[in-house]
Amino acid sequence: MKGFAAFLCALFAAFPAFAAKQYSYFRVGSANDTSTVTTPGTVLMGGGTDVDAAFQWMCQRSGGGDFLVIRAIGTDAYNPYIQSLCPNENSVATLIIPNRTAASDPFVVNAIQKAEALWIAGGDQSNYINFWKGTPVETELNNLIARGAPIGGTSAGMNVLSEFLYSALASQGVTSSQALADPFSRYITLDRDFVNISILHGLLDDPHFVTRDRMGRDLAFMCRVFLNGWSSTPRDIAIDEQTALLIDASGHGTVVGNSTVYFMQAPGAPELCQTKTPLTYQNIAVYRINSTGTFNLATWTGTGGVTYTVSANAGVLSSTQSGGSIY
Repeated sequence: MKGFAAFLCALFAAFPAFAAKQYSYFRVGSANDTSTVTTPGTVLMGGGTDVDAAFQWMCQRSGGGDFLVIRAIGTDAYNPYIQSLCPNENSVATLIIPNRTAASDPFVVNAIQKAEALWIAGGDQSNYINFWKGTPVETELNNLIARGAPIGGTSAGMNVLSEFLYSALASQGVTSSQALADPFSRYITLDRDFVNISILHGLLDDPHFVTRDRMGRDLAFMCRVFLNGWSSTPRDIAIDEQTALLIDASGHGTVVGNSTVYFMQAPGAPELCQTKTPLTYQNIAVYRINSTGTFNLATWTGTGGVTYTVSANAGVLSSTQSGGSIY
């Protein structure tokens, strides 16, 4: 008997993957999956307090199917919250995928495949790039989108939905003052082509926009997008906290929540965008809307909003708005 026990210990030491799964999975509602007809759509949420109406919109588009939340760290706190907002959903589940091994696990792949709506929680977007990009998680996310399931994300989860993204791979996040002083700051890391949402092609996005004063860093991101050759007229969607943009398949966007959404487009090349040199990038067109306005991403035009321009001159921001507010 002692010899057999020693054999088992040696076996599990040699194959640690057998000892514990790498992911965590929590589910409420029906234990059995269902299959429903879904309607495509995208939610970009700016972080802070979640916006109830955004989840209800996604649930409607899921057809009452299985709603899946994915994240790299955290808890299953979304499960009871979404279930209370969407009592007709077949199930709500949270899948925590904390490394690349978990991102290749057959259970993880299958859970994403069977979802009728998918939400990427907030956190640290560098984890999503480090742990999920180039894995089956990325593949199945894009397959789900291609099948017409609604998808959304808040904060870091919003960051990774646009074609171009701030990947935050450095030791700390970049501030507007740092980015304006040096648009090649070591804290600026950019990536692209993680999630494939056609209406967000050619764009980057940023949450917590007004609350964390991110206008300056977004101009620096746009100058870098231009210099990378990714876009000749960089565009950006920036969203404040407690606010979400609901985008249908045609690109028509509406706002829910308490604050504002900003659609920005640069006219072309920056005047001065060099390492260790304050940024000069002039006449960035801004269109700002709240819940009374709309915006069509396909035509890049809006209704019920406010139009103005923002410029960076030697690292200092100015605006054509009355009073000079950049927001």
